[in-house]
Amino acid sequence: MRPFTYERATSATEAARAASTHQGARFIAGGTNLLDLMKLQIETPAHLIDVNPLGLDRIEETEQGGLRIGALVRNTDLAADKRVRRDYPVLSRALVAGASAQLRNKATTAGNLLQRTRCPYFYDTTKPCNKRRPGSGCAAINGFSRNLAIMGTSEACIATHPSDMAVAMRALDATVETVAPDGGTRAIPIATFHRLPGATPHVETVLAPGELITAVTLPRPLGGTHVYRKVRDRASYAFALVSVAAVFAKDGSARFAFGGLAHKPWRVETAEAVWQRGPDAVAEAVLAGARTTPQNAFKTDLTRRTLAAVYGAREARS
Repeated sequence: MRPFTYERATSATEAARAASTHQGARFIAGGTNLLDLMKLQIETPAHLIDVNPLGLDRIEETEQGGLRIGALVRNTDLAADKRVRRDYPVLSRALVAGASAQLRNKATTAGNLLQRTRCPYFYDTTKPCNKRRPGSGCAAINGFSRNLAIMGTSEACIATHPSDMAVAMRALDATVETVAPDGGTRAIPIATFHRLPGATPHVETVLAPGELITAVTLPRPLGGTHVYRKVRDRASYAFALVSVAAVFAKDGSARFAFGGLAHKPWRVETAEAVWQRGPDAVAEAVLAGARTTPQNAFKTDLTRRTLAAVYGAREARS
């Protein structure tokens, strides 16, 4: 691990300002991803800004009937919150499906959204990776690609986003709240928060330099039946080959967001218009334009099977 300087922020604006004035600065809260990357010298921040003292660890009801989740709410606390379990169970289930209990006790809401890919070539500093070193190439395209993306890929990157929580929040149409170094704030729909790789896969979100996530807001509950189905190589502490966050709402609509398929939580709203025709119709619309390798082509069939299991779970709970 390389030397770095450290400070504890006392306000969100101060933290954002410090990040904009220190070249190579990074925010740190739970550190469950960042510290691993620092040990491997994939991330080499010159300055760390500890945001734990900022008090962004509360879950509050909004005037619109939703929930505002502070950026520092731990994954364990969010999953266990009675309002989340009652009104947004797909989120609670997605959180419990992620990582291990020990990591969930430390990992934060903002940090979960900002996780970096688990592509093996991103972690192997002897191999080219456009996310780690822009312009160096993508070893995954002609390498081991079993766990990697089949949707929204580019010639520069086929990595996937690892978060379970973000998939559920995409299905729920969450909004990400931020503060900038000048104190300005904005609300970013999660649909546009994560970027597809294109020619710049190292630019993973729409956050500006120094911009700090302060909260994630959920809209009024949809009701109905919520299902989170995650398929992985082992029963725990593994990332999704395919995951589906599904909400069959009381108003007769349905929402589906997918993990393990793309560089960001993947949702195709046009597929939701045909949900009543069954899982095959949804899968056909979701997988339109899929680009597979010989090693990950199985994900198309696995997506269909996972959707069928989601529909089965809905019927069992109805």
